[in-house]
Parts: sequence; structure tokens; C-alpha cells
Amino acid sequence: MFSLVLAACGNSEKNNEAVEEVHADSNEMLVTKQQFEGEQMAFGTISEQVFSETVKANGMIDVPPHNRSSVATFIGGYVTKTPLLIGDRVKKGQLLVTLENPEYVEIQQNYLEVAEQLSYLKSEFNRQETLYNENITSQKNFLKAESAYKSNLALYNGLRKKLQMMNLNPTLVEQGQISSTINLYAPIAGNVTKVMVSNGSYVSPSDTIMEIVDTDHIHLELSVFEKDILKIKKGQDILFTIPEATDSIFKADVHLVGTTIDETNRRVKIHGHIEEGQAQFVVGMFAEANIVISNVNRMALPKEALIEAEANFFVLVLKNETANEYQLEKIKVVKGLETEDFVEILNSEDLKNKRILTTGTYMLLNEGGGGHDH
Repeated sequence: MFSLVLAACGNSEKNNEAVEEVHADSNEMLVTKQQFEGEQMAFGTISEQVFSETVKANGMIDVPPHNRSSVATFIGGYVTKTPLLIGDRVKKGQLLVTLENPEYVEIQQNYLEVAEQLSYLKSEFNRQETLYNENITSQKNFLKAESAYKSNLALYNGLRKKLQMMNLNPTLVEQGQISSTINLYAPIAGNVTKVMVSNGSYVSPSDTIMEIVDTDHIHLELSVFEKDILKIKKGQDILFTIPEATDSIFKADVHLVGTTIDETNRRVKIHGHIEEGQAQFVVGMFAEANIVISNVNRMALPKEALIEAEANFFVLVLKNETANEYQLEKIKVVKGLETEDFVEILNSEDLKNKRILTTGTYMLLNEGGGGHDH
């Protein structure tokens, strides 16, 4: 233990106001009122503050599965037009990519041939049905006409559906308008996050051409250790930070609690809704979070009031006051819960009704530890 005796030394060239002397084996410190005011020190008292008991969690900014869409093609082709870049905003139904392939022409030709045959086969089926009902033709001829018509009808409907999946209009094809290209359109509104192709490249049905993410409904996807999961309930507040981007603290709340445990890391998924209007988050950002499971009132002091020495913590308490100086006493404290500004004092009874130096402690110690020469 040590103490500093500070006394006014008059006007000096550096306008310093204190002289320090170190006394061993003492819990006391003298501070002149002149220095107290000059350093803007202040006394305070221990007071009741709200502390949150939290569970730590890690995770990332993400979007629901239905807000993320991968664009692919049902039939391969060569890219002839890809006007979009990563970051572009697209509307639902907007043109994304144009593909070209001679196979598209063949499918339309097959459809056109089947469509033309269908009219004849339907007429023949109706004629045979009438003759059969009047016992003019045999059942064999009727069944043959029925089979040919229904087989052709199934082929017609299948090719028609295939054209629709290729974003080709079957009616225009029946009118003779055959195209060697097909267009792919945005299935959802959002931002382009991946572009996997360029003009001239070939894409097959198994390839992802582009990815679109709708960031209007971003959420917080967290994972919590198994030992803490029973403490988590829907509606609890979440305070989270994006450590790689900013020191700001953002707010969310627990929306869904997972019901299964990941076997590899023994963690459970937590889905959190982010309060609107806080920041423009980017999908994939890493997040560190504290889930508030309860709020309690505890006796506390500002963090600035605490002095750390040899792995212990102390505060300076006013022991006596004279006309020119304050006599301060060091009292050991035991820390509990912490917030950004306050720390819980577990032995608060030792500080009850005492005036405690709450502002300027750090500056005072720096002066004493620095050993200014006067």
C-alpha cells in the first residue's frame, strides 16, 4: 500500500499545482482542494443500478431461406446476355440472363408438330367414337383412335409445360414464332450477391448462374451452448455488435429457439429479429451477442471510481476534510456484474453513506505514478 501527499506549490513555469510524496505502508492519500478543483475531480455515492444477466452467443447476419434465391436453368445453354453486376438491385420478374441453344429450337419444333397432329387425332377420335356408338365401326378401331389421341395429348401437354418452364410462350410457338434463345427472370426482388457466368460461357442445369438475396428481412442467426439453452425464451432482448465493422451496440429480440442440438459443437440455433432503422447490415457479417435473460438491481459504482492494484480493486473514500485538503482512504472492493459504465460492488455495506471519489481517480493515479518533478 502506498499514498500520495499532494500540496500546493505556488505558481511554477508549468503551472503545476501539486507536489507528491510517497509514503509506504499507508492506506491514506492527501489531495489539496486546489488540485481537486483543477483536475475536475468529484465525489459520489454508491447507488442502485440495473444490471442484465446475459448469455453470450456468436453468429452472423443472415436472411430467411425464402429471401435467398439461386438462379439456374432447366436446360443448358450459352450465355448471350448478362447485364447485371454484384450489388445491383433487381425487381421480381426482371431479366437476368439470356441463353442460346439449338436444342431450344428442336423442342419448339416438336411441340409445333404435336400441336398440329393433335387437331387431326382429336377429330378422328370423335369420329370413331360416334361410329362406335352407332355400331358402324369396331371397338378395335375406336380404341386405336382413342389411344393415339390421348398419347398425343399427353405429349402435347408435356411439351407445353416444358416451354412454359423455359419462359417461352406456347401460343406464339403455335403461331410459328420459334426462338433460339430463352430468358431467365428474377424469382424474387433483392440484390445480386453472386454472378457465376460471363458472356459466351456454357451453363448446365446443375450450375448456379446467379444468387439474389432480399435484404429487407435480415435477421440474426446465433448459436448458444447446450448448457445455456434452457435460459433462452422467445421475446428476450439481444444486444449485439459487429466487431469487424463498428463498436456500436445494436438491438434485436429472440424470435425462435432451436429444438435440436448440433452434434458436432453441441450448440443450438437462435433466430433473432433485428430492430429496424439501426444500420445497413450486410448479409454474412459476423456478430457477437448477449441475450438478456433477466434484469436485476444491484448497488454499484461508475467504473472510473475503481483502482486496480496487484489483482485487487480499491476505491478512494473521503475520511476527513480540512480547509485546504481532503484526506482519502483506500478501501478494497469486490466486483460483481458489469455494464458499459457501472460495476456491481458485492461488499456495498462497507461503502454505505460514504463519499467516494468517482471522477478523476485515473488522472490522480497517473500523476502520482508518474512522479512529476516540481
